Amino acid sequence: MATASPLRIPMAHMDSPAQSPLPASASRSVKRGGGGRPLDRRPRYPGPVGRWVNRGARRGPALTWVALIIAALFSVPVFSVLANVFVPSQGTWAHLAGTVLPGYVANTVLLVLGVGSGVLILGLSTAWLVTMCRFPGRRVFEWALILPLAVPAYVMAYTYTDFLQFTGPVQTLLRELTGWGPRDYWFPNIRSLGGAAALLSLVLYPYVYLLARAAFLEQSVCALEVSRTLGCGPWASFFRVALPLARPAVVSGVALALMETIADFGTVSFFGVPTFTTGIVRAWFSLGDRIAAAQLASALLCFVLVLVVMERISRGRARYYHTSGKYQHLPSFRLSGWRALAASLACFLPLLLGFLLPAAVLFGMTVEAGDAQLGPRFLRLAGNSFTLAAVTSLTAVILAALMAYSVRLNPGALSLGANRVAAMGYAVPGTVIAVGTLIPFAVFDNTLDAWMRAAFGVSTGLLLTGTIAALVFAYLVRFLAVSLNAVDSSLSKIQPSMDDAARSLGHGPASTLVKIHAPLMWGSLLTAGLMVFVDVMKELPATLIMRPFNFDTLAVQAYNLASDERLTEASTASLAIVAVGILPLILLSRTIAHARPGGRAT
Repeated sequence: MATASPLRIPMAHMDSPAQSPLPASASRSVKRGGGGRPLDRRPRYPGPVGRWVNRGARRGPALTWVALIIAALFSVPVFSVLANVFVPSQGTWAHLAGTVLPGYVANTVLLVLGVGSGVLILGLSTAWLVTMCRFPGRRVFEWALILPLAVPAYVMAYTYTDFLQFTGPVQTLLRELTGWGPRDYWFPNIRSLGGAAALLSLVLYPYVYLLARAAFLEQSVCALEVSRTLGCGPWASFFRVALPLARPAVVSGVALALMETIADFGTVSFFGVPTFTTGIVRAWFSLGDRIAAAQLASALLCFVLVLVVMERISRGRARYYHTSGKYQHLPSFRLSGWRALAASLACFLPLLLGFLLPAAVLFGMTVEAGDAQLGPRFLRLAGNSFTLAAVTSLTAVILAALMAYSVRLNPGALSLGANRVAAMGYAVPGTVIAVGTLIPFAVFDNTLDAWMRAAFGVSTGLLLTGTIAALVFAYLVRFLAVSLNAVDSSLSKIQPSMDDAARSLGHGPASTLVKIHAPLMWGSLLTAGLMVFVDVMKELPATLIMRPFNFDTLAVQAYNLASDERLTEASTASLAIVAVGILPLILLSRTIAHARPGGRAT
């Protein structure tokens, strides 16, 4: 009995319109109108595939409009600040320009130069050592060197002030060992511009370390092997090959550290170093002139833009590409003797000064005395901090997923531009965002309240600025870039074939994002949320300016106690902030360690 053979369609003829399984409208040329423009660029497919494609064609632009609306809202604080540049103030600006503004500029520039040099030396040297060299303790230093990022700069300032002040353990031990009196010796003053630069360098060098190490891990072995065949030793290969190839990552790390330096308020305020951020807060609270505060914020924003433009110009037209796909284990420079000891010390000292010593001092002060209000009030402060951090991190991840997915569905100039505009808030200091948010939100609250009173006789009060809504919005403007970068990077690694499989199963764009992409990106989504959570827990300037009445956080509590010179009591809140940030940073470091193509770095 003859059996029917299965139907076989020659793949070589699939491009023929006559044998294509798609409708003729999908395979024939698109008709053109009189002006030569296509009447319909998108073919219409039947069945589940057709439903997905047609819905995706409609929802792609719709999601782009959502991204544009988000970007427009997040740009309001910046434009609100810039709009006050030419608004006449009450004479405060002229007074500031003639008295303290030159000092603000000089101190900010010197602080930027000092921190930039410090983070470059510490971050670059440690990243090269743990990536390319083998020495005792390297496995621990790989993830431990990132831990100083968990310590807020203002917490570091409080800790070292207590540790190095006249009545602190260092000077007390020095006097006991030498028998000197108070006027018999000189000791460096930590509460100075140099002290602020040193402490900020210890806190912020992990930015350079993380990005430089990731760049070194991604480099091809071929370039390093060629340099060795040309007679270059390890140091020559580093300066002539590895460092130039890693330049974009190193510059980006330094730029991030400098942005944080410019945005810092707690450290410079506690040390009495007048900068733009302290001037903005003083103009807002002490002088009561929001126009002068906005004008100072505009000057600071211009300072930040100058840094960004200078970084772009310094790159010129240079491009950095890998011309080989050969990824093998990186060469191993095994160190021994005094070289191994020097490498271990070079990695241990930043870790000791940037994390171990501050954590030990905070723990000791907490155990010895700590906050006398550790009971219900401390729990309320911790609850406020966790509420703000949880709401902001969850919202930031959702918004980042929507914006990144809009680019995937409709990769055009509008969606890409919206993502860049929404992410620019990370380069803007928290004080600038706070001022730029409060001004329009206060106008909205007052206008709405006046209208409701006139129309219905009901007062809405401060609907936005009197609650955490405005504060959460400011956090989102500041930290959306953190989650957006992580989500976008993870989404770009999902192959388009996954979308095609979802189409064939009848899933629409929203269903594909929730049921297909989200599970695949779960690790990156969690990492993005944790990083935003830690940043919100540490944020001080925006919280200090925008928090509702009688709504304090751990960061505000630590700042207020330290400002009153109650450093021991401030240690409890400070230690809680540090403890929260440790786990996400360890997870991030372990993720980078496994990021090298071709297998795990050894």
